[in-house]
Amino acid sequence: MKKSLRACLVFFISATLISCQNGKSEQEKKVYSTATVITAVNIIDIHDGSISKGDVVIDSGRIKEILPNLPEKDWEDGELINGEGKYLLPGLAEMHAHIPSVMWNDPQMEETLFLYLSNGVTTIRGMLGHPLHLELRTKAANNEILSPRIYTSSPSLNGNTVTSPEMAKEMVTNYQKEGYDFLKLHPGIRLHVFDEIVKTAKEVGIPYAGHVSTLVGIRHALESGYASVDHIDGFLEGLVPESAHVNPTENGFFGYNFTEKADPDLIAELAQMAKENKVWVVPTQSLFTRWFSPTPTERLAEEPEMQYMAKEVIENWVNNKNNLTESEDYDAGQWEDFMLIRKQLIKALHKNGYGLLLGSDAPQVFNVPGFSIQHELQAMVDAGLSPLEALQIGTLNPAKYFHQEGHFGEIIEGASADLILLDQNPLKDIKNMQHPAGVMVRGKWLSRETIDQKLKALSDKFKEATP
Repeated sequence: MKKSLRACLVFFISATLISCQNGKSEQEKKVYSTATVITAVNIIDIHDGSISKGDVVIDSGRIKEILPNLPEKDWEDGELINGEGKYLLPGLAEMHAHIPSVMWNDPQMEETLFLYLSNGVTTIRGMLGHPLHLELRTKAANNEILSPRIYTSSPSLNGNTVTSPEMAKEMVTNYQKEGYDFLKLHPGIRLHVFDEIVKTAKEVGIPYAGHVSTLVGIRHALESGYASVDHIDGFLEGLVPESAHVNPTENGFFGYNFTEKADPDLIAELAQMAKENKVWVVPTQSLFTRWFSPTPTERLAEEPEMQYMAKEVIENWVNNKNNLTESEDYDAGQWEDFMLIRKQLIKALHKNGYGLLLGSDAPQVFNVPGFSIQHELQAMVDAGLSPLEALQIGTLNPAKYFHQEGHFGEIIEGASADLILLDQNPLKDIKNMQHPAGVMVRGKWLSRETIDQKLKALSDKFKEATP
């Protein structure tokens, strides 16, 4: 690269500072021979939304330094990424992700992990674990594969897989020993079995998260100390007064059948319970704005991002949605009321609960990995969060959830270099998160050109496979 006529030459790989004959400051003379530097970029402080212009130096997968942008600074031998006029923010966490149960070197695995990265998702919390995911987690951590950072649940604990307290004790103990990050709870667990899961999990030291079984109920679930309740599951049922005498097992799709019986005045109580018991909530609102919405399947199936999924997957999604929303029990007006209550819950749990975590449930019906996080961000804004708050629940909050504050989720020196480069300010419009100019995951840079090439190859693959 050309050297500034006014800059000094420095040749130590270790970035040692030496005296400069023309009197430049020490800061202006740093040289990193193996570094990547994002120059002259608008750096977003995810804590308060303030923006400062600077140079971000990345080395060995971490943010080494953040320096004020000085036009006379000279970088030697490093990879320079021009950030002029662009905006930099931390990579996002998809806190309700799904990972294929195939070998790490299977094309389906590589494609799914890349789709997350293509939209700036640099951390995923896998919500349906498999023994293969333990190996995958290690390979991702060691940068042996191109992948977001991975946290993985155990295989599902549900009404069919765990039917007695004895089974609960054995399975929880084994999953903890095998090294899963947390337990995944699905519906159908009976109350006395659930209580044994909780008791054993606390004894062996493994968190539990996911669904709330109808025989457990949201209040007992919150008091039992879930790490997170996903989908806002059980909350709408918890808004139904006891005087309504409903059968909890007749709740329908996440409480939809009880929409007209729900009392919004009870929202504050449930938010306070979540706060007192330190229970995070993952809304997965895009699941309800897409899969469970009156939006015609034909329109969703024609969205550009669907080209990155196999034809048979799209066909399956069409059938799943039609089976759900074309039944006699489905009413678009009731869906509107249902969604209004969910938005009220989201806002209350964000403002007065323990906090929200960004998650879209992907891949799921019309939720393409990576792309669905864009729908989720918009859904959070539509529910009353500011763009900054929506971004915080995908950055700062996940780091806090995993007890990794300062390690990822913010742009500070020493943190993992998980970054999103954008052409426009996402704090002004959350839609500016779409189509990033580049993504960095643990120091590995994916330019827009690279992302587009990989996406095109994936699209071409599925086009060729279509009869």
